[in-house]
Amino acid sequence: METSELLKKVRKIEIKSRGLTRHIFAGQYHSAFKGKGIAFSEVREYQYGDDIRSIDWNVTARLRHPFIKVFDEERELTVMLLIDVSASNQFGTQVQFKQELITEIAAVLAFSAINNNDKVGVVFFSDKIEKFIPPKKGSSHILRIVSELLNFKPQNKGTNISEVLRFITNAIKKRSTVFLLSDFMTHQFNDAMKIANSKHDMVAMRIFDPCETELPNVGLMKVVDAESGKQQWMDTSNTNLRNMYVQKWKQHEAYLKDVLAKSGVDMVHITNGEDYVKPLLKFFKMRGARH
Repeated sequence: METSELLKKVRKIEIKSRGLTRHIFAGQYHSAFKGKGIAFSEVREYQYGDDIRSIDWNVTARLRHPFIKVFDEERELTVMLLIDVSASNQFGTQVQFKQELITEIAAVLAFSAINNNDKVGVVFFSDKIEKFIPPKKGSSHILRIVSELLNFKPQNKGTNISEVLRFITNAIKKRSTVFLLSDFMTHQFNDAMKIANSKHDMVAMRIFDPCETELPNVGLMKVVDAESGKQQWMDTSNTNLRNMYVQKWKQHEAYLKDVLAKSGVDMVHITNGEDYVKPLLKFFKMRGARH
């Protein structure tokens, strides 16, 4: 991508993401993802009903009047974005590919985090770790992330979610909020998900295209597996074939639901071509209500 074209796209996503962050998600992200610890804020005079366990005995003795310690919840978080850049995301029957939608959502999350004074890092992954951007603060850092999201070219085409979950478990020592953005067109990551969520606050964001849920009835059709390159012809007018495809999709849905439920991980479903603001806002509110 030419530099001038890239800058235009970065600016376009920045304007849209900042607008959503300020006007729609303001406060929702903040309440949904709170820090886990507490930090000392100040001392003040004891008031009726205060917990006597909070009395600062040193200040009380010095001033000969009861004072208590006031603590604030630590708000600063480390937010990690795990971005699936496998070939299956280079698909879309709506106005954009799934990868473009993932880019937009990742940018919105990144700007929301920065507005909350959080650090943001990114891992691009396929069936290997393609690139790691360590967490930092600041607008220039976010713009670098958005630029990478738009222009990144993976070396591999496959998907290995277990690999990126093992990486985040080992590489990021501080407990973090981790958004995994993927179409989840893979299996066998249940153990890695459990372990990752025991260390971090994992959130699965599944992006899929509506045409992936069933085969269209268009007669003989050549299909290609984007990740393996395997090609085959299918007679989509065959009712049994279409029903079998739908059944396979439902089985995969059940697998994902089971894995994430057992791991204690929330999943947000986002459909390509539909407004992603609604499911994001619903999720933020749901998480905020838990705190």
